[in-house]
Amino acid sequence: MALKVGLVSLGCPKNLVDSEIMLGFIKESGFAITSMEQDADVLVINTCSFIDEAKEESINTILELTRHKVEGKCKSILVAGCLAQRYPQELLLEIPETDGLVGTGFITEIAGAIRRTLNGERVLLVGAPGCLHQAGYPRIQATPSHTAYLQIAEGCDNCCSYCVIPEIRGPYRSRKIEDVLDEAAGLVSRGVKELILTAQDTTRYGIDLYSRLALDELLTGLAEIEGLVWIRILYAYPTYITDKLISTMAADKKICRYLDIPLQHASDTMLKRMNRDGSRKAYVRLIEKLRLSIPGITLRSTFIVGFPGETEEDFQDLLDFMAQVKLDRVGIFVYSREEGTAAAKMDRQVPEDIKTERRDRAMEIQQKISLEMNQKKIGDTVTVLVEGISSEDAGLYEGRSEGDAPDIDGRVLIKSNRDLKPGDFVKVLIESASWYDLYGKHVV
Repeated sequence: MALKVGLVSLGCPKNLVDSEIMLGFIKESGFAITSMEQDADVLVINTCSFIDEAKEESINTILELTRHKVEGKCKSILVAGCLAQRYPQELLLEIPETDGLVGTGFITEIAGAIRRTLNGERVLLVGAPGCLHQAGYPRIQATPSHTAYLQIAEGCDNCCSYCVIPEIRGPYRSRKIEDVLDEAAGLVSRGVKELILTAQDTTRYGIDLYSRLALDELLTGLAEIEGLVWIRILYAYPTYITDKLISTMAADKKICRYLDIPLQHASDTMLKRMNRDGSRKAYVRLIEKLRLSIPGITLRSTFIVGFPGETEEDFQDLLDFMAQVKLDRVGIFVYSREEGTAAAKMDRQVPEDIKTERRDRAMEIQQKISLEMNQKKIGDTVTVLVEGISSEDAGLYEGRSEGDAPDIDGRVLIKSNRDLKPGDFVKVLIESASWYDLYGKHVV
């Protein structure tokens, strides 16, 4: 009987794609895959280490799963991904229960690493960061069958002063258009209806391979795939959103009227200290252009509060910007002081209590904005991708509109007299709204 391997994936969608690739190589090597931790002979934890909270979650998960070696049948535990890439020696010393470390550049060698640990070897596979995926890699999809993430590039060259991604993932490398299209066609042939494009920076796509920004070309190719219904774009760096990209998005109905643009701040002083291109005026112009060119577009962003040197005036600039542009979705993060970054060495570090207070104030403002934006949709009929029966709202189905990315945005709760199946696209008349979710009825 084949040994059973369980994998726990933490962190962002990009990490999830790595996990799916690892599962593919594990199964291809003859192991069985289990979702039950207590049944696993081997446990793999694909970790995140982007900010303190992510590191803490990763470490707590590792420590929690080590009990299966003491109390259960688990013979080997491997730590993979960003935490292993960033802190290999510390993990080996401080968590002796781990049997192997697999960095971000070695995910395709996970099966061999497992076998070596089962033979009694303590494995350290950490070197050059970041694995550039290929269409031919085996992959076991961990998302619902109708939705898949499509990673189009690896690494980052933006070098924001607060960020460790270049260290963990390496420099920016785009996949060839043909390779991405091959993988996308394969996913659609297996029932995927929504492809969600990810990278550390999707709008930079192609610059390293073709000496030009090529996301618009990739989108055009993807839109030609028969059977694909939605194409969604995450992690769009604002200064690389070109007029050509905007016109491509506006021209094709398969491309969701949705854009996730991590702006990070709106104070010009803070943007400069963060080593971010752009300015408040440029961001306002961009948002106005997107809304004018793509009517009905949903815009999401993230902001960091409490960055070193952030004054109350800088923070107020951010609040004023949020009130001015009224983004549909916003995530607010407190600054995390990460060793090895330029920001960690900056003067005027902001106390933790002030960071938390500013986050709460910003979120209170955004909740009111989100409610206002959602209430404007009451009376609209929208297309919704059904996810299944709601586990929280009895008698309702739940799904997502083109304005909702999975796991990070809200839901559409649906009343229906007909049976709806996951993966169905249905029309829903919006009847009410909260600051996060929409409520409506299925209409034919």
